[in-house]
Amino acid sequence: MGMRFAVQADTEQECAEGLRQLVALGLVPAMQPRLLTDNRWMARAVPGKAKAPAGDRGPERRV
Repeated sequence: MGMRFAVQADTEQECAEGLRQLVALGLVPAMQPRLLTDNRWMARAVPGKAKAPAGDRGPERRV
């Protein structure tokens, strides 16, 4: 598995800002900010010019 970098934050805005900083360093978003089950926000980025996977939001849950 390749290298990846993650941002964890208390709010969506903080997480998005952290992801913007990673992108400014030349990384490519691999997962947009997402609220996890433990009430924290996470985003991921990868090195290079790789495109983010189409399903970067994880499996969809139907209610």
